[in-house]
Amino acid sequence: QVQLVESGGGLVQAGGSLRLSCAASESIFSINFMGWYRQPPGKQRELVATITRGGMLNYANSVKGRFTISRDNAKNTVYLQMNSLKPEDTAAYYCIANRPGMNYWGNGTLVTVSS
Repeated sequence: QVQLVESGGGLVQAGGSLRLSCAASESIFSINFMGWYRQPPGKQRELVATITRGGMLNYANSVKGRFTISRDNAKNTVYLQMNSLKPEDTAAYYCIANRPGMNYWGNGTLVTVSS
């Protein structure tokens, strides 16, 4: 079972930047895809960005051009660089790792963007 630990959340003003990290408990080389979801207050969890084992990227329309996902296989870590943050980006951000038939989730890290 893959364990995921997120870090890097916090409070930032609108227009600012944060970088989230997701450290996996084992090699991510064989994981199909990893990524980030978020859950704004009172809303459902939604996709933010994913990166496949082959390096294919996928972003939600709301973050395209502002967020960048990347992975470092040597460190078993996935990152989410978030720039030009908006108040509507405020949410709990969750890391996900996928193997065939199974999704693994971290406990989340909170991002708050003040206006």
